[in-house]
Amino acid sequence: MFKKFVNYCKTCYDELAHKTTWPSYAELNHSAVIVLSASLVVAAVVFAMDSLFKWAMSMVYPG
Repeated sequence: MFKKFVNYCKTCYDELAHKTTWPSYAELNHSAVIVLSASLVVAAVVFAMDSLFKWAMSMVYPG
């Protein structure tokens, strides 16, 4: 059982160290900007929908 675990760990290390292609700094930076921009757009849309719903409910239930 322990031998299988050690073999699994060695295989994982080999995969990460030698077979994985890591993004460059520029690619990583570009991806982060895209994720940040998309998150801000989604947050703005949710805020707008929430405000509209709040306004509509204040018209239905005044006071």
